[in-house]
Amino acid sequence: MKPCAHRDGDPLSVLGKWYKTPVGRHLAHAETACLERLLRDSFGLYLVQLGLPGQFEDAVAASRIRRRVVIGEHVGESGGRGGDGQATSDALIRGRPFELPLASGSVDAVLLPHTLDFCEEAHHVLREVERVLIPEGRVILFCFNPLSTWGLMRWLPRRSRRVPWCGGQLTPFRIGDWLRLLGFQLETRDMLVFRPPMAKAFMSQLDWLESAGGRYWPVLGGVYAIRAVKRTAPLTPLRPNWRHARPLLPGRAVKPTAREQTHA
Repeated sequence: MKPCAHRDGDPLSVLGKWYKTPVGRHLAHAETACLERLLRDSFGLYLVQLGLPGQFEDAVAASRIRRRVVIGEHVGESGGRGGDGQATSDALIRGRPFELPLASGSVDAVLLPHTLDFCEEAHHVLREVERVLIPEGRVILFCFNPLSTWGLMRWLPRRSRRVPWCGGQLTPFRIGDWLRLLGFQLETRDMLVFRPPMAKAFMSQLDWLESAGGRYWPVLGGVYAIRAVKRTAPLTPLRPNWRHARPLLPGRAVKPTAREQTHA
């Protein structure tokens, strides 16, 4: 899979600008509400977000995680602002998602907001996520679903090379298999935005698809969210339970009693 090429910057930066369009705002609202729900029972010191520094600030701030760290190849290039021009008070670190500049086992949670959609080495990114997470740490990711009307947009000639339609669009089943191979346990998988990405005037007429989609065709959501927890095998050595064999002979000599009086 080749990454999307765009004259205005890397695909995630362009996606941050696309979130300001009518269709993008609708998706951003749905993803923010979903993230708040997925972080409700999460806590810790650090949440690392790979890309899109201007998104999901309020959702992370409402959680019990103390600080958000944003890592990206182009974050912080706009004079202390995020890649999409939004000011942020979180820590910004420049780095590549498949080579995270973090110590192993140092992060409580990792957020991948469409990071896997626009990278060549999605499996290596998940491997790096597994490395930096602490045991029982969680990864949350958003991806565009190719099995939906949103996925069909990539086949249109005018949109096949434009963000967000130019991404790789991995299926949730493939992502789930990769996570299981890395030792993760899948906790939740949510499907979002069942309305097709159309103009705002038409989207308002399709509100019934949001309620009907989750009930009748849940696999056809335009975006899916996955939360998985890192499971590790216990390393505490078990004390061996050695059982000594019962002695065949007693520990002290026994005076024979048979025919004792006769020999005397």
